[in-house]
Amino acid sequence: MLYVRYMENDRDIAIEKNRLNKPGLHSNTLELIEVELNEKISVEKTQSVCITMKNARIKLKKNKQHLLLERIKTAIYLFIFISDELPKQNFSDYISKNVNRDYNYLSNLFLGREGVTIEEYIIAQKIERVKELLVYTELSLSDIAYKLQYCSDAQLTNQFIKETGVSPAFYRLLRINNHSVNQQS
Repeated sequence: MLYVRYMENDRDIAIEKNRLNKPGLHSNTLELIEVELNEKISVEKTQSVCITMKNARIKLKKNKQHLLLERIKTAIYLFIFISDELPKQNFSDYISKNVNRDYNYLSNLFLGREGVTIEEYIIAQKIERVKELLVYTELSLSDIAYKLQYCSDAQLTNQFIKETGVSPAFYRLLRINNHSVNQQS
């Protein structure tokens, strides 16, 4: 089993599958993090894969704690960015279930390795998603708040201001104006 830094979409997964097949490795499955190989590989093939991955700027993960961190980040990414509507489930249960580990262990590991809590990381990711939705959709702030499981648009606004220093409305206006200027240039 090889562990690869998480990939964010189906295109990245397809590219990696193709890359792995070039040095003569045939993969059974390729998920966001794990690559299961059909056969045991020699030292030479392992080195070839490492070189191929390095050239593609993809990091192989050898440490199980790094793998758990990537699984946590992938679970959060999928939860926030991929689903159209977030499931009505709290993040700790969702992460624990998807990583198949006790949440307290994962929380302590994440804080120790990343320097922020899982909750702080989730907030940062949610704010990034809010930014995307503000710029690339016509969703109202209330719709965005509902979609990302905020209690209200006021709660979303307060958290957005705390994280970015500007209001969501100002951010949307700023990005739209910036986009217009770039198109005219």
